[in-house]
Amino acid sequence: MNTHVLVMTVVFTFLPISELRGGIPYALANHMNIFLTYGLTVAVNSLVAPLLFVFFNTFHKLLYKLDFYKRFFDAVVRRSRQKVHKKVEKYGYWGLALFVAVPLPVTGAYTGTIGAWILGMDAKKSFAAITVGVLISGLVVSTISYFGIKTLPFFLG
Repeated sequence: MNTHVLVMTVVFTFLPISELRGGIPYALANHMNIFLTYGLTVAVNSLVAPLLFVFFNTFHKLLYKLDFYKRFFDAVVRRSRQKVHKKVEKYGYWGLALFVAVPLPVTGAYTGTIGAWILGMDAKKSFAAITVGVLISGLVVSTISYFGIKTLPFFLG
């Protein structure tokens, strides 16, 4: 196996802008086994939630001591919670999982984790929901990428 492809797959998967949508197609286009690709990218992308929760909780506690941060944070969180309160009440962690599962820009493990943290959702339950979403998204992106790469020569002549 090519180490460069493996490393770049991990990098693309861990980047907030690409996540699974970048890592899986890159790996498959570079002839990495689909099962290894799926397992590796899902594992890497699932690490986002616990790492971000630790990061946010650590830095938030430090920054919350600063008055300007406290006022800004409280205003943003209050506004955000008011906007989505009914939807969170209705869909809860299943809604979080579905949000993460949709492999489109501005959805995924990063946005899901940030939203869950801002809304004060339980970290362990959020991690489980985000992991379910990542598993589903990984299946969708793997399937589309695999068959897209397999059929590309047909369209190119």
